[in-house]
Amino acid sequence: MLDYKMQTSTETAVAVRNLSFSYPDGQRALRGVSLTVARGEKVAIVGPNGAGKSTLLLHLNGILEGQGEVEITGRPLRDGHKEELRALLGLVFQNPDDQLFSPTVFEDVAFGPLYMGLPEDEVRQRVDEALRQVGMSGLEERMPHRLSLGERKRVAIATVLSMKPAILAVDEPSLGLDPRARRSLINLLQELPQTIIACTHDMHLVRDLFPRTVILDEGRVVADGPTEALLSDVALLEEHGLEAP
Repeated sequence: MLDYKMQTSTETAVAVRNLSFSYPDGQRALRGVSLTVARGEKVAIVGPNGAGKSTLLLHLNGILEGQGEVEITGRPLRDGHKEELRALLGLVFQNPDDQLFSPTVFEDVAFGPLYMGLPEDEVRQRVDEALRQVGMSGLEERMPHRLSLGERKRVAIATVLSMKPAILAVDEPSLGLDPRARRSLINLLQELPQTIIACTHDMHLVRDLFPRTVILDEGRVVADGPTEALLSDVALLEEHGLEAP
């Protein structure tokens, strides 16, 4: 593995150690992945199709379970306190329609806090705050399926923010967005204080938003370091099916 050293916070948000996973059909998606993300970091995970990026994200909140260790804020993601740790890491799916299922924006964003058993006043406060963070205030009564793709992506992020996670794991955040919506999303993600881990094919997004990049290929981490250094290594990018922006 190519490892470009860089300084990070000493407080760990996510730690993955020797994680391997195979799907029921025998496809090996992850092969001994190890990765540590410090609190407050914004990290891009890139690689060709089939590299294991989305599979890795699904392990970070326990949707999938492979062999190895996943820790969230220093604690193992195991059955004893899995639900508690899942609340600390909010997962935003590639397709917002997989995350939005209620008749109104308000109900979608309120779903998580209601599930937590919070009182009505706090639920409303969390919905208001989350929608304000993503620039969607005033659209509480809109039907999600009538929103644009960019707007639906913002609401999907709000459904996670209303749970007040410490970490966001985002799958292909800019996929399908037009240039204006894409720039708006970049500005949003830049402003959020959470640790952010994003899987993406959008190398321009990587350059513009993420100081650190991890390259996955065939289920293995093949490079990890400052984005500027990795994106300037043309031979490395070509070897793993990537192009410099």
